[in-house]
Amino acid sequence: MEDSTRTAPLNLPKTKPIRCIVKLGGAAITCKNELEKVNEENLEIVSSQLRQAMITGSGSQKVIGMDWSKRPGKSEISCEMDNFEDQTLMDSSSFVVVHGAGSFGHFQASKSGVHKGGLHKLLVRAGFVATRISVTTLNLEIVRVLAREGIPSIGMSPFSCGWSTSERNLKSADLSMVAKAIDSGFVPVLHGDAVLDVLQGCTILSGDVIIRHLAAYLKPEYVVFLTDVLGVYDRPPSEPNAVLLREIAVNEDGSWYVVKPARQDMNKQVEITVAAHDTTGGMETKISEAAMIAKLGIDVYIVKAATSHSLRALSGEVRSSIPDDWLGTVIRFVDKRNC
Repeated sequence: MEDSTRTAPLNLPKTKPIRCIVKLGGAAITCKNELEKVNEENLEIVSSQLRQAMITGSGSQKVIGMDWSKRPGKSEISCEMDNFEDQTLMDSSSFVVVHGAGSFGHFQASKSGVHKGGLHKLLVRAGFVATRISVTTLNLEIVRVLAREGIPSIGMSPFSCGWSTSERNLKSADLSMVAKAIDSGFVPVLHGDAVLDVLQGCTILSGDVIIRHLAAYLKPEYVVFLTDVLGVYDRPPSEPNAVLLREIAVNEDGSWYVVKPARQDMNKQVEITVAAHDTTGGMETKISEAAMIAKLGIDVYIVKAATSHSLRALSGEVRSSIPDDWLGTVIRFVDKRNC
């Protein structure tokens, strides 16, 4: 698992305040058991919810698509210039999006061993190329769906932006273009990527590590992880009697414990399962990175994508208190000195 704690601080330009960083889980936006297949229904719902969250408080607006490229099954390019007259800009710059790979990229990376390094091997070098083709294909599709919802999205690849690692620990991450995009009114859309590693040649940088690094520098009001399950469970959710953990508290030293529900036999022992082809650590990485974000004083919500619960989390509705009818997991810092 990558660790960005060794990354040197960067002199970044001051950006507009960020309301939310959103992680689109790969398992939520793709069909993880079908190679390189997007879950179109989920992705469209999530994009619509993101748009609703961005225009909260400003009333409803007509959706004006920004994808002026030809779509499969369509004979023409849709672009109606008159629709842009007398329309106000949404506050899109208050959001940043990061997405996982799901059924894109993981297969290529695991089969070639890209995450283990070794660019001197032809198989690894070919796998690096194949992995990046796959993950950037998904990134483009996500950007297009967001753009069709009127969200001014800009795809940004960590490799192309100069992000790199050292023994799989994040070493360099140039956020200058991300900051400029935000200040220009765009929504940066980053993704897990194959990157160069100064010691082992190459590796996979997960979206969860990227989102933690972004949170440390952009200081959003809150972070939302959209997943394919309701939240964090005390055991794999497919098992009988699995219990959804409503709230997890993070201590100053980074350790964490379950607040809700409180059960004598639970403690903080949470069983984790990781798919065999997942080269980024799955839920284990997600919880660890979420805990590090919470330690910064930023609340993290882990919730099922494309549900009423995800819309409430994206809109910031659960920030002050956790509604009884909201299903998800809140991970937040608890300063025991003030208790």
